[in-house]
Amino acid sequence: MKLLVTGGAGYIGSVVTAQLLKRGHEVTVLDNLSTGHRAAVPEDARFIEGDLLDAQKVGSVVAEGFDGVLHFAALALVGESVAHPERYRSTNIRGTRNLLDAMRAAGVFRLVFSSTCAVYGEPEEVPIPETAPTVPTNPYGASKLSADRMISAEATDHGLSAVSLRYFNVAGASGRFGEVHDPETHLIPIVLETAANRRDSVEVYGTDYPTTDGTAIRDYIHVEDLARAHLLALEGRAAARHRIYNVGNGVGFSVRQVVEVARRVTGRPIAVSEAPRRSGDPAILVASGRKIREELGWTPEKPELATMIADAWTWMQSYPQSTFR
Repeated sequence: MKLLVTGGAGYIGSVVTAQLLKRGHEVTVLDNLSTGHRAAVPEDARFIEGDLLDAQKVGSVVAEGFDGVLHFAALALVGESVAHPERYRSTNIRGTRNLLDAMRAAGVFRLVFSSTCAVYGEPEEVPIPETAPTVPTNPYGASKLSADRMISAEATDHGLSAVSLRYFNVAGASGRFGEVHDPETHLIPIVLETAANRRDSVEVYGTDYPTTDGTAIRDYIHVEDLARAHLLALEGRAAARHRIYNVGNGVGFSVRQVVEVARRVTGRPIAVSEAPRRSGDPAILVASGRKIREELGWTPEKPELATMIADAWTWMQSYPQSTFR
């Protein structure tokens, strides 16, 4: 298939692009490089620098003709979304609107959307099923939920075949593709940067959550497993409707557990400092992956937290961060 990947210069988008190319697809990456990195785009992918907020640019790119679109381009930091909600409404909602309009105009009716478990907010049940109420506790989750709703309307009104993958915390690396953000806000890279003596300590935001050790619990998924879920969603039977799947391992690990596993994997002491909770952070987010396993046949091949951390650690030591600056 001839495919467009928005946000393909980012962490997850680059890994998915690499897997698509390996499967023989022709891939064009559209990215504004605001958070992505040109060096992360696989060599065999065509690259176009452009912003989804530029409706004319998006329209001209999509008009070239594609069999499908995988949409990753977004702002995705909870704390930043609380401080600057207008940026998230603009980029994540208006950007998605521009993309959907361009797809409809060009007759492109297949979409896989990078959604998030943040749409659920504080869950009423754990593991979280797709039928759980969507009550996001931060503007990031709210913006992604708005995008999901626009996609549902597009499927109903105009015959779009769409899949939203609501995934949880992504970790690990794949070959030369790994996680680089500036500034870095995700726990596992921060823990490993501390192990590598690039930071003095890991800040633990909140030690008074109603969990076994007082720290927040998250479901971690290997980036390669997540990428395979995107390929299954794309290559499955197209239907003029919007399907939604949670993607996770169904197992939660606390912040303290992540640090302890990283100490064992790296063999390094990792200092910890305590900090107050961050606004909008739920105590526990763990996915129910039953639906995607039953309907798409997806199962994680690397579910162990130690494997994710080891792969990320190997990548961090193999590829200088300056490569992606």
